[in-house]
Amino acid sequence: MKKLFKKFTLFMAIAAMTFLSRYALKQKSFYIMNILIWNGLHPRTHYDPEISRLIESVPSATFSAKTVLRQGNGILFMETTDKMEPPPLVLCAIESAARVYPDRPVVFFMKGLGDIMTEDEEKRTRKRFPTLSSFHNIYFFPLKLNKLFNNTPLMEWFEEVNPKKEKYWTHVISDASRFAMMWKHGGIYMDTDIISIHPIPKDNFVAAESARVTSSSVFGLPPFHNVTWEFMKNFVVEYKGYKWGHQGPGVFTRVMKRLCGEIVFTFLVDNVCQDIFYFHPYRFYPILYSSWETFFEVNENPPTFTDSYVYVVVLWNYKNKVGLTMVPGSNTLVEHLYKKYCPLTYGAILRNETIYI
Repeated sequence: MKKLFKKFTLFMAIAAMTFLSRYALKQKSFYIMNILIWNGLHPRTHYDPEISRLIESVPSATFSAKTVLRQGNGILFMETTDKMEPPPLVLCAIESAARVYPDRPVVFFMKGLGDIMTEDEEKRTRKRFPTLSSFHNIYFFPLKLNKLFNNTPLMEWFEEVNPKKEKYWTHVISDASRFAMMWKHGGIYMDTDIISIHPIPKDNFVAAESARVTSSSVFGLPPFHNVTWEFMKNFVVEYKGYKWGHQGPGVFTRVMKRLCGEIVFTFLVDNVCQDIFYFHPYRFYPILYSSWETFFEVNENPPTFTDSYVYVVVLWNYKNKVGLTMVPGSNTLVEHLYKKYCPLTYGAILRNETIYI
């Protein structure tokens, strides 16, 4: 009887070890598969939010945007062309954000950047921009579109679209990139013509540009939020690259209207839709796009906007086709903004110092 019991115990021990070994091998294979998908080496074509969550949870073996933005609280900027010398307004936008959000990573993704694999490489890149090099919460990383769109509804569109035939390609690819970036990293996305003034008091938010249009210039959501997934799906399903704004504010407006219905704003009263805060237009757009020249007019007594939530000021970069810029000593509203919210950038321009190395 004792011999039989010993044999049974030995059999159960071997069976348990076999099961555990197979489970470990399965987990290892799953981990390897995820790494292959992350690097675009696995032929997966089905887009599933839950699969994306698993893929993005694979630890990064190198210093990367993924590690810097792992808490989902970053401030995200990007340049989707190969330009490596952003204008002063872009540097001002990044500097102002770094000052307003000192405890959050401020990341500038640049398509023209080469690979950055270590912290030292990132620091060397940051030193190429003297007015930003002293900020320890500013980071520069390459924008790799294939990797960014992988495992999102945007990948199939990106592989099929022909940029040479697109009338507004620079704007369209920027619209697509901000959706994929927010899906994978979360945080707050900002266009590079936005100067931050105060911290935005909500993490999950969109901004109304007008009573009927939702802005695409700034929004905040956590990683893998279902609304970001809806933005990407709507971008692809209703794609009309030949229509100005259809893929940017058009996507936001269509999705938010479907989820929330017709939003009616009363004077300085914000709305809430599901778990998303919907800011009144005046909170972000105290100066309308039709009056963008106001920023470049002489202004002895600049407004303080104290009667409203003004956390960012949009300079309507796309409207400024004549190329107006901030001129030191001009006493314009935009000069006052530079002085107060990006003083290092302003000082370099004032002293005619280089802002690139």
